[in-house]
Amino acid sequence: MAKVKQRSLLKVWGDVIFAIFVREIKSKSQDKLGVAWLVVSPVAFIFMLSYMRGRMDGGETHGISTFFFMAIGMVLVQAFLGMVGSVSTSIKKNKPLYAFRQVQPISSVLAISGMELLIKIFVVLVIGVIAFYLGHTMQMADPIELILILLRVWLIATSIGTLFALASCFVPEIDKIRSLAMRPIFFISGIFFSLQDIPREYWHYLTWNPLLHAVELARYAAYPHYGDAGVSYFYLDLCTLTLTFAALVCYQASWKQAISR
Repeated sequence: MAKVKQRSLLKVWGDVIFAIFVREIKSKSQDKLGVAWLVVSPVAFIFMLSYMRGRMDGGETHGISTFFFMAIGMVLVQAFLGMVGSVSTSIKKNKPLYAFRQVQPISSVLAISGMELLIKIFVVLVIGVIAFYLGHTMQMADPIELILILLRVWLIATSIGTLFALASCFVPEIDKIRSLAMRPIFFISGIFFSLQDIPREYWHYLTWNPLLHAVELARYAAYPHYGDAGVSYFYLDLCTLTLTFAALVCYQASWKQAISR
């Protein structure tokens, strides 16, 4: 007589997330370049912009190699925008799977945001290897803090993406608003400039953005002499906790109605 193997709820949840993760990877590897293009594309974009900026300012910005000044900002901002964009469509995208009682929208959110995080980790590794062979040595005074900042950005992006994903189930036009709202983020999050370049009386127009704090603090964690003027770990942590809490509350209150529409 065959023995029925019992699985814990956590095990089932983990298997569902992994299955959606694999499904998402397969859906992005339909052409010849496959998953490799998800890493090659952002790496090429970062190198191109960093090279152009380095040619304009002599290769150094506030005591940091312009290449790494740009790379730190672009990795974090690209990670944020990619995660928000992917997570915001995750619930609708996997709606047919919710017919299975083991599959819930949170599984889709975690699988897709986890895949985006993994891609950005590979991007960082590839950039580090290429920079090493090109003779660029990056200083990492506090690598643990750099990892924690990336995780904060991941939580913020996943939370915002979840809020947009839930809202779009009730109001489909919200996707257009999200696309419009995310466009300025690339230019106001400190990729091309440092907060130190802006007169102090104008800082309050920019420091509401937690992504700017993440970028500047990441540069400070790698290069302590860069300084952390105008940015705060407390504000970044507060935004992370607030947005994560808001996303969890909204999800718990509305996920059943969202998937039934």
